[in-house]
Amino acid sequence: MEQMPRTIEELEAIRNQCRAMVNKRAFASGGTSLVPLPGTDIVADVSILMELLPNINSRFGLSDKQLEGLDPETKAMVYGFITSIGSKMIGRLVTREAVLQLLRKIGIRIATKQAAKFMPILGQGVAAVLGYSAMRTIGYKHIEQCYSVAKQLLEQRSRLSGSAGPAADAGLPVPEQPTQAYMPKGDTPVAALPEGQHGRHHR
Repeated sequence: MEQMPRTIEELEAIRNQCRAMVNKRAFASGGTSLVPLPGTDIVADVSILMELLPNINSRFGLSDKQLEGLDPETKAMVYGFITSIGSKMIGRLVTREAVLQLLRKIGIRIATKQAAKFMPILGQGVAAVLGYSAMRTIGYKHIEQCYSVAKQLLEQRSRLSGSAGPAADAGLPVPEQPTQAYMPKGDTPVAALPEGQHGRHHR
């Protein structure tokens, strides 16, 4: 199971990997638009998104199962970030109903793709372009939302650990500073006296 990214560099690398994954799935979506059968591309899009969106969540460490494994304070913080950006796909089980609702939000583009399939000559090509564009739009938006949540968590952790110093960053207990006992000026610590002179020091 993937873990949440711990550095900005890791976060950027995950975003790039997810974009490449979305582009690949978007080409697949465009390809199904070439099939001249009603509804085949919608069925394919739902299937693609039900696999793609959970994969993106998992790459960022933001699937529902991964968040369940967090401590209560961190989990509450992450869900607060998710709520603030208005996402209903991060940290939740991605269902068919949720995906269909997401597709309805870009309904004009989907409807245009459906109509274009049956236009003579160029229709299927137009439908393929629209299919690719719609899938890429949904995928990239989800990536940016996951990126935003993970980045906010990184920044929050950095602020909290920074206030506790380097030892806290490493997950180590912060050592207490040794206290120096009061000693009158000119006295020699007892432990520093040669053997046999401990009793004569204050004579």
